[in-house]
Amino acid sequence: MSTHPQRFEILVVPEHVEGDDAAELADSAIRSAVVVDTGKRGSSGYPRYVGEGMEADIDPATRTVEALLVDGNELDYGLSARVLEASDG
Repeated sequence: MSTHPQRFEILVVPEHVEGDDAAELADSAIRSAVVVDTGKRGSSGYPRYVGEGMEADIDPATRTVEALLVDGNELDYGLSARVLEASDG
C-alpha cells in the first residue's frame, strides 16, 4: 500500500502569484483539477497523478510538480503549477 497522498488539487496560476494561501491561490487560478494517483511512476521517477485533463508527476514529500501536461500540452511560459491537498468532496 502506498504511503503518499492519493489525491491532490493542482492549480495553474500566473507565475507572479506568490504565497501558499489556498484561498488566494484558488482566486488566482486560471485552471484547476483534482488528480488521483495512478499507482505508476512518471518519467521523473515520482508518482503519476491524472485527472480532469491534467497528468502530473508530483513529489508527495515537497508537493512539487516535477512534470505536468494540461490537455496533452506543457504549460505556457508565465504559468506555474501549485499543489494543494484535495478536499474530499
